Amino acid sequence: VQLQASGGGLVQAGGSLKLSCAASGRTFNDMGWFRQAPGKEREFVASISWIFGGTSYADSVKGRFAISRDKAKNTVYLQMNGLKPEDTAVYYCAAVTPGSNWDGGYWGQGTLVTVSS
Repeated sequence: VQLQASGGGLVQAGGSLKLSCAASGRTFNDMGWFRQAPGKEREFVASISWIFGGTSYADSVKGRFAISRDKAKNTVYLQMNGLKPEDTAVYYCAAVTPGSNWDGGYWGQGTLVTVSS
């Protein structure tokens, strides 16, 4: 099982980025994005039900970020608009199988997002 995240980079405040995470090896119940800023704990950003498409967001990103998936490509996306300097972090994609939680799931390698003021 492999999760390959991409799309990070440097952007000015107010700008946009789109992250991608391609999954291979199996299908999952849910896929999501987490982030970890320097000196801070990892935090939940967004998740999506692979089968039903239901989504969930952290309050800090609601209205600015959108998670989606492409079943044919086995890929999940995170469209990030209205980026703020506090969004700067390493973003990780994760996936869970039936009966597991995020900590026990699969994790990608992370992609760095830097938002300049």
